Amino acid sequence: MGIFGALNTAVGGMRAQSYALENISGNIANSQTVGFKREDTSFVDLIPDDLPSKQLAGGVMASSRSTNSVQGDVQNATVGTYMAINGSGFFVVEKPSSFTDNRPVFDGVDLYTRRGDFALNKDGYLVNGAGYYLMGIPIDPATGNPVGNVPQLLQFNNGFLSAEATTRIQYQANLASYPLTNNHDTSVPGSELLNPDPSIYDVDPTVAGTGTVIANDVPQFLNDSVSGGAITGFDSLGAPANVQLRWAKIDSASSGGTDTWNLFYQTDSTATGTDVAWKNVGVDFKFDASGRMSPAVTTVPLTGVTIDGVTLGNVTLDFGTNGVTQFSDPDGTVKSSIVQNGFPAGTLQNISVNDKGRIVGTYSNNRTIDLAAITLANFNSVNGLKRMDGGAFAATDDSGAANLTGTGKIVGGSLEGSNADIADEFTKLIVTQQAYSANTRVITTSNQMVQDLLNMLR
Repeated sequence: MGIFGALNTAVGGMRAQSYALENISGNIANSQTVGFKREDTSFVDLIPDDLPSKQLAGGVMASSRSTNSVQGDVQNATVGTYMAINGSGFFVVEKPSSFTDNRPVFDGVDLYTRRGDFALNKDGYLVNGAGYYLMGIPIDPATGNPVGNVPQLLQFNNGFLSAEATTRIQYQANLASYPLTNNHDTSVPGSELLNPDPSIYDVDPTVAGTGTVIANDVPQFLNDSVSGGAITGFDSLGAPANVQLRWAKIDSASSGGTDTWNLFYQTDSTATGTDVAWKNVGVDFKFDASGRMSPAVTTVPLTGVTIDGVTLGNVTLDFGTNGVTQFSDPDGTVKSSIVQNGFPAGTLQNISVNDKGRIVGTYSNNRTIDLAAITLANFNSVNGLKRMDGGAFAATDDSGAANLTGTGKIVGGSLEGSNADIADEFTKLIVTQQAYSANTRVITTSNQMVQDLLNMLR
């Protein structure tokens, strides 16, 4: 049986090398496929049961060896919704089981992929090049926190962002210790200050007075104060209001007092006569010799703010800790930074993926909002996953159930390439060809030996 056993072993060897050749051909064919994971071939020897001294080398059996845990190269891409995973994890996706009225119908079976060439389709879903729909967790735009922890199909067909009223203005500024107002004269002590004397102002605008600037006093007020900056605020319907701020110094340490400032905001740019044009925020900002507020003022609540007929309501001026200082400034002006939290309504313009693994929407009102968090799934045995068409995988008993603990980092505007290397595959191709040829040589030799045996019996 030795010659016939050799024939069977050689045939098995040819079958095993053919199996390896099929894997190699598939790897080469998919060397440019996004997110492709190559299949290597493992060979297992088959040993006949016999005494140790009588055992033969035996035959061979081929099987596939997955490389799902081997990452391909991450390459830059120009599409904002493309993404790659640097590290472990898989995108959670679904594929429609059918279509009704050109709309996808899903069967609720989660699949997993590393193919990240996702783009918006006509229905607002993110779909990759193989037709798989991305899943993730929506984000509450008000809090920025994920809504739940179970991935769901992501659809972005509601492209409208409601208006948000301004409720807080974050303000930081440095007030020049000597403000260069229009009325200042370095040769006249105190000329840089606002003097509320009745001979100058019809109504005292300081905190100690009425705290308002009427229209008749506006020219004098503008000459006695310096601009504190401006920002556009919004009411609850998104109507804009130009929030103008001005600072006026009302006392000075150089005049024997305490460096004190008042802050004003404009309420009516078209006021006339005795109409109120500017309002004092109602706080004396006092500074010590080091240029710091003493006492510190961190916030100032403004009640019922109305600017040029636009009602903002209650707004908080947030200065933070040491947000306002008084240091020397050669320009004699106020250097300020102003940020507010309101915005008008807007429509979704485009979406992209950031490196925090979130899908970000950009709106026509220049707002950028996190819309969804991308979920990464992991498995105890990633090489136990079942391969599907299009670079997707299904969970099996061998892989274990998916757990949403993928530790990889999502890289926006990038794609993971195939992990099949053409040079390496061609090397394996040559070796496989030689092994196959060697097995055919065994068959030829065995056949010749059988012929010799038959000739001897004749």
